[in-house]
Amino acid sequence: MPRGKRESLTADDWIRAALGALAQGGVAAVAVEPLAKSLGTTKGSFYWHFADRNALLAAALDHWEKRDTDRVIAAVDTTQDAATRLRALLRLTFTSILEGSRDTAGAVELALQANASHDLVSPTLTRVTKRRLAFLTSLFTEQGLSPARARDRALLAYTAFLGHTQLAHATPGLLPKGRAFHHHVNELVESLTAVD
Repeated sequence: MPRGKRESLTADDWIRAALGALAQGGVAAVAVEPLAKSLGTTKGSFYWHFADRNALLAAALDHWEKRDTDRVIAAVDTTQDAATRLRALLRLTFTSILEGSRDTAGAVELALQANASHDLVSPTLTRVTKRRLAFLTSLFTEQGLSPARARDRALLAYTAFLGHTQLAHATPGLLPKGRAFHHHVNELVESLTAVD
């Protein structure tokens, strides 16, 4: 990278690089020197934006939470009924993992799950999981399920999402392709959202 380009790196550039490293190698891969090398800059550039590695990891976790939870929830059209919103949410999450519309989303999700006991990851992952489950529960409750049944259905949908994410990441060739994949997602969504 040319010298002028290195000097224009922003905190967001470092955060994106940290998320990429996290997706590829977990929390241990978020290290200043390799990230600086991948960005074509020096460690000095890093310290202009962050006090230390933990500050970068915290910023990356915050970015991931906003991107993969806050924005996803906000993208669900609140003018529609709960059943339509739930189906839209599930289609969005199941298709984006394989189609790469959120870049490293699935790999970051799995890396965080694998590092759930890390001091910085644990509270973020707990908060995100609770928020996602609460949102799913509210959508099932709006459809008339009791709070306990709505919570059970939310948990079922969320664990299906995590399993689907793992399958798409570890053995993507086992999932259907093209139109067959969209048919698969539609069947999955209909199964998860059917309320009796």
